[in-house]
Amino acid sequence: MPETLGERRGAPPPADKQAAGPIGAGRPYGGRQSGGKMAVLAPLLALLYSVPELCRWLARPYYPLSALLATAFLLVRKLPPLCRGLPSQREDGNPCDFDWREVEILMFLSAIVMMKNRRSITVEQHVGNIFMFSKVANVILFFRLDIRMGLLYLTLCIVFLMTCKPPLYMGPEYIKYFSDKTIDEELERDKRVTWIVEFFANWSSECQSFAPIFADLSLKYNCSGLHFGKVDVGRYTDVSTRYKVSTSPLTKQLPTLILFQGGVETMRRPQIDKKGRAVSWTFSEENVIREFSLNELYQRAKKQGRPRDEGPEEAPEAPAANGDTKKDKMAPRGKKRGAQKPAETEAEPGGEADAPQKRARGSPEGSGPRVVIEHCKS
Repeated sequence: MPETLGERRGAPPPADKQAAGPIGAGRPYGGRQSGGKMAVLAPLLALLYSVPELCRWLARPYYPLSALLATAFLLVRKLPPLCRGLPSQREDGNPCDFDWREVEILMFLSAIVMMKNRRSITVEQHVGNIFMFSKVANVILFFRLDIRMGLLYLTLCIVFLMTCKPPLYMGPEYIKYFSDKTIDEELERDKRVTWIVEFFANWSSECQSFAPIFADLSLKYNCSGLHFGKVDVGRYTDVSTRYKVSTSPLTKQLPTLILFQGGVETMRRPQIDKKGRAVSWTFSEENVIREFSLNELYQRAKKQGRPRDEGPEEAPEAPAANGDTKKDKMAPRGKKRGAQKPAETEAEPGGEADAPQKRARGSPEGSGPRVVIEHCKS
């Protein structure tokens, strides 16, 4: 190879080439190793942190049975004792593996779940979306596999839906529950109290997901002038009609939050457009605090509910040594409060100096003219 100009002149190689050595030699790998450790430890720590929550879920039959129904097709197709004898459209005829059409359906299911979970707020909403769309995909897959298996799976889903209800929120809250007879009475009892009332239904998954959020808000913002309430419009249908909250299974008005000030509705979410349809709105804690101005309402309610500070009682004025009170001492000289003017200045020019003087107190005005009564000496 031809020598370069630097090599001909005997110039030393650059410093980076001198210290470079073999490829990868001397490079610090500590950052990459620590990053790899954190990538492994972070999911483990998250799993350990969520163990109590997972145990609470597993203790309720709704979640284990929902998970079993959501993964029913995977178990039937993959477990060797169950998958043998199943029809398959694969070229190799393997009944214990997915064919191309089943893979497409599962991929489509994953895409829908990802799109729906973008608007989910709580973990319950994420898990609920996964369970619901997995069951729908399982119905399609079982009917495609065998109509008898599809009918059996659909029957199991209907029985599960009718018998096993999702668990309700049973945590701490500061909420008053209304009935059809008590809601109007409570709203009209004290016009100074501001109420935030949630209209919900137990069968609505959105209401169940919003329940812990609303309970947490009640614990943070409840005070003497700001109260939180709930009413089950699925049970009291006349309340839903009175406050114009739809309870249809396809409605988007559940839950509905209404702000009452002075016993009158001033705001609600979600809003209703001119066609009577609900405007989409996300029931997150941040949105509720911002839209309903909970911080301002809380500060205003605390000021209204706080009793007026009464000033300290004034101590009785102790007379001074010369008979003057404290106020008299503060008054200008010659204008002491309650002091009488000298007799020579009050008496008329021709009167006696020791004549008593009285003020007419029985006059209608309450301050009549000064009457000087002179007693002549006999």
